[in-house]
Amino acid sequence: MVNRDERLAATFVELADTLVSDFDFVELLDLLATRRTELLSVSAAALLLAPPGTELRPIAASDSGYALSDVLAVAQHDGPAWQSHRDVTGIGPVDLDGARSRWPDFAERAGYREMCAVPLRLRDEVLGTLLLLNVPSGKLSASDVRLAQALADAATIGILHERVMRQQVDLVTQLHTALHSRILIEQAKGILAARRDTSVDQAFEMMRGHARRHRRRISDIAHHIVNTSGALPTSEHP
Repeated sequence: MVNRDERLAATFVELADTLVSDFDFVELLDLLATRRTELLSVSAAALLLAPPGTELRPIAASDSGYALSDVLAVAQHDGPAWQSHRDVTGIGPVDLDGARSRWPDFAERAGYREMCAVPLRLRDEVLGTLLLLNVPSGKLSASDVRLAQALADAATIGILHERVMRQQVDLVTQLHTALHSRILIEQAKGILAARRDTSVDQAFEMMRGHARRHRRRISDIAHHIVNTSGALPTSEHP
């Protein structure tokens, strides 16, 4: 069985591979959200970004279930993710019972007992926040929080890397495009899962694997699936 240190090393190798060539902004964020649940043994994780002048928006999550989506809708304006982004500081871990007066709207909707959030920041730039959620409480340690911040820093570097590599495109446009791609990918996951009679998580792994084998962006694969009612591309080119 692969231990956490080996999994962590493999994750950073995948991140480096993503950043070196053929950068896929959405895949990077999905990879980070998914790996956090594995590396930190949390029930759910999500990345929320805030294009300049806008509120936080969830852009990548460890799963697409309704329970997590409901929590993230509130997390944009109340709760640890919102406060972490506003104050540019780590929040938690916090037990839900101790958060009811602090974040009443969030605590009322959250089905999780333990919460933690760390900012996506690099020097003076703050791009969003990473939210970690646990069904049981008391599972996150100080070392887990430090690792969460390290992974959040990796996400920030990835986002800023995209901006440097594509300076002619405004970062706000990039983030809004990523949000649109996120919706398209969710649609494609559902369509492919229904067609293949599998789970949405397995459908996403099929999409990501196909994208990597054919050196395509996962958003391009999603676009093809939506437009063909569930078919994966049969060649490298649309």
